[in-house]
This record gives sequence, structure tokens and C-alpha cells, in this order.
Amino acid sequence: MEVSSLDSATVTEALDGVHLAQVASGERASIQHFQIDPGAAVDPHDHHHEQVGWLASGTLVFDVDGEKLPVEAGDSYAIPGGEHHGVVNRGDEVAVGVEVFIPARPSPSWES
Repeated sequence: MEVSSLDSATVTEALDGVHLAQVASGERASIQHFQIDPGAAVDPHDHHHEQVGWLASGTLVFDVDGEKLPVEAGDSYAIPGGEHHGVVNRGDEVAVGVEVFIPARPSPSWES
């Protein structure tokens, strides 16, 4: 078993106001921690990974194939692989949460 701590993870500002940390990666899944500042956004994109997340604090609005879907603290969500999606923090506080990617994404492009 491998134990990882957010305190020892490398946090990268992958996009303006979007802070990501690859926390752990196994053979079949990986988990990342995210912080999205108010006003920050991730442009619509897609990838083959299924993306399952939980929002610990703040609010986000996902754009999934043109449909706006609000997510609030305590909500979880699942985005199938290949589905076009983006997200924006329209709130006044930092949105913080975790996401699991299946299959594992051991070396995300933003981590380099």
C-alpha cells in the first residue's frame, strides 16, 4: 500500500486560477485534488478517462455538451470518458474537491 499526503504533493497552476495536484495513482485509477479560484475556468475538452468527483467547498458550473449543470459543496458527479465538458467557478469562494480518473492518469500533461 502506498500512502500519499496533499502536503507532499506538487501543486501546479495548470490554468489561470486552476490549481491541481496529482495525489495518488494506482494501476487502474488516479486521484487529483483541485482548487479553482473565483472566476477561473477550464475550457470545454474531452478525454478517454471517466472522471468522478466530489466538491468539498464552493460552487462550480459544469458545461457538458452545452448543458449548464451547477455543482455545490457536498455534491458528487461522474463524467463519462469522451464526453465534452468544461467548468467555471462563478462563486465568491475557492472551489475545492477531488477527482478520480479511470483508467489511471499517472502523468497528466499539466504536471510536466
